[in-house]
Amino acid sequence: MKRLLIIGTILCSIIVGLPAMLVIMFSSDDLQPTTPVQTAASTGTGQEQLESSTPISIAVYRTQQSRIEEVPLEEYVVGVVASEMPAAFELEALKAQALTARTFILKQMLEPSDFAMPEGAMVTDTVHHQVYKNLDQLKEEWGKDFDWRINRIREAVAQTQGQVLTYNGDPITAAFFSTSNGFTENSEDYWPNEIPYLRSVESPWDTNSPRFTSTSTISVGEFQQKLGVQLPSDGSVGQITNRTDGKRVAKVNINGKELTGRQVREKLGLDSSDFNWKRQGDQVVIETKGWGHGVGMSQYGANGMAQEGKTYREIIEHYYQGVAVSPVDPYIGQLVVKKD
Repeated sequence: MKRLLIIGTILCSIIVGLPAMLVIMFSSDDLQPTTPVQTAASTGTGQEQLESSTPISIAVYRTQQSRIEEVPLEEYVVGVVASEMPAAFELEALKAQALTARTFILKQMLEPSDFAMPEGAMVTDTVHHQVYKNLDQLKEEWGKDFDWRINRIREAVAQTQGQVLTYNGDPITAAFFSTSNGFTENSEDYWPNEIPYLRSVESPWDTNSPRFTSTSTISVGEFQQKLGVQLPSDGSVGQITNRTDGKRVAKVNINGKELTGRQVREKLGLDSSDFNWKRQGDQVVIETKGWGHGVGMSQYGANGMAQEGKTYREIIEHYYQGVAVSPVDPYIGQLVVKKD
């Protein structure tokens, strides 16, 4: 009887104390709210989720330091997305940008451009290819905002990891730019070749870009010198004779000399080849719409689409006609064989 009393006492103590034990066991860090950074790490969107086993690294020529930096593929994509698109953009827009960045470098490795680079380099870190900054540069540039920004970029890269854009089985020329004038440009209206997936499409979301419109003023003397023209004596500038499907200037005639809209844009350093101009005394006032060459994906357009609930695949399908999202592995295999 005494033994049964003791056993009963012990069982009672266990039953009474069990809730307290459970509270002690699970009342520390396990029950504390997670911060955004902790959530990203725990859901597969942090640095540790990026592939480190890919046998490909990118030899980036660091222009300012005049040296080559070897960067793992996915880390390179992080550095490009962080440099080319605002981290505060919608996640789906950042994912679309990650796809273009990965596709661009893959095509560059498979079909190197003829842009002169130091021996051993695959790509530069400038707009001649894609702007790239490493973590040290981003920490210095972003300061106290580094953690949330880099975490957001890594999330976009991790969620598109192993994906590239292809057309008929080949990686595409993944052109992109900042801001359209409401339309993108056909490839042949800015570059020499017609590329089937780089077609002019509407992009009405770009009106939200801070660079949607711009005005610049240049002296008549500088205008004439840079374009190699002589302005008419009647006070006019020149006639815009033709526009492209993307509403940009195709041809102008300035006092008998014909130039393309691209030539005018590049020689005068204009934001866009969609421009109008007028002469005011000894000045030429030029109004532009959009920012960039206009071919491929508009970054502000992509963000506008994402804000409306579109996915990165829908964004890609809009700006690159008829392309597929494909696995990168077969192309990595080609590069490994090529390297060996």
